[in-house]
Amino acid sequence: MLTLAEIRAVPKVLLHDHLDGGLRPQTVLELAGETGYRDLPGDNVEELTRRLTEGAHRGHLEVYLDAFRHTVAVMQTPDALRRVAAECAEDLAADGVVYAEVRFAPELHTERGLSLDQVVEAVLEGFARGSANAVRHGRGIKVYALLTAMRTAARSLEIAELAVRHRDHGVVGFDIAGAEAGWPPSRHLDAFQYLKRENFHITIHAGEAFGLPSIWEAVQWCGTERLGHGVRIVDDIEITSEGAVRLGRLAAYIRDRRIPLEMCPTSNVQTGAARSIAEHPIRILRQLQFRVTVNTDNRLMSQVTLSSEFRRLAEEFGYGWSDVEWLTINAMKSAFASFDERLHLINTVIKPGFATARALSDAVVPASMLGPRHTG
Repeated sequence: MLTLAEIRAVPKVLLHDHLDGGLRPQTVLELAGETGYRDLPGDNVEELTRRLTEGAHRGHLEVYLDAFRHTVAVMQTPDALRRVAAECAEDLAADGVVYAEVRFAPELHTERGLSLDQVVEAVLEGFARGSANAVRHGRGIKVYALLTAMRTAARSLEIAELAVRHRDHGVVGFDIAGAEAGWPPSRHLDAFQYLKRENFHITIHAGEAFGLPSIWEAVQWCGTERLGHGVRIVDDIEITSEGAVRLGRLAAYIRDRRIPLEMCPTSNVQTGAARSIAEHPIRILRQLQFRVTVNTDNRLMSQVTLSSEFRRLAEEFGYGWSDVEWLTINAMKSAFASFDERLHLINTVIKPGFATARALSDAVVPASMLGPRHTG
């Protein structure tokens, strides 16, 4: 069984992580004091953490999302955005993440007068600062930004244009997020058409709180390159009592076209997208060779790290190094970085890192295999 420490030591890749869902609780408290925000549900780290995470145990996406109003509220100044972004990069690097795409919605951070461009610039500065700090501590990491538009609002084209404007400075893609049911991705078709004309990358939250129609629209109408979560694609897979598997046309298309699924196991259980880790579709989808990736979603609200997510899968499904490496390379292949950068990380960082982990594991001799200990 892989240990958490062993998993933390190997190089990992993260494609689905929300900036406003990964703050350090102490930082939330300090930023609330600095910015005058007085509506926090707790005045110490323990109470605040409990209150911000309690929605994760209610089994519904909208309830889960309620805690974000507090983290977003303290992320309304350039200094706050830079600090949160820098700490994000540092925390991911400390967990062994070597490449990350972290998403945030610029439109949610303008309540105190910041322009959309100022929001993006502050976050990118924070990522650069945190990555540099991580390198100084012996942990290399590259963090890019994904700009998210809220699917319940009407600013998606504006955010898409913002993303393209910053494409050469650290923004690598565009996303839509928020309440899924009743807010189909096709409502934002003009934004996706613009992004296609600009040869820019797209990922869409789909198949988390709503089913196959959301996934179908994201893929066939909007041209998404990846699916944020995509858990409900399992609804298009039939498994007979004899164990035979039949893929529906949408599931077959997604597998055949190698469209990546940004799965977040713990979060998917907490929002009701999956009933338990044991019943999470990631197991059958991995067996059927879908392009599955493992992600955190919201590290604070879900109380996870990427290493802890892999550890849970190892405990539940018996995953070993080959499984973790396969999932990690899937993620790196699916990243929005350039082909050269992806290939470089796979060949010079990820594969050597897992080779070292295997060698260290093989070098450990179980105590039961040792003879009597001699002293003297």
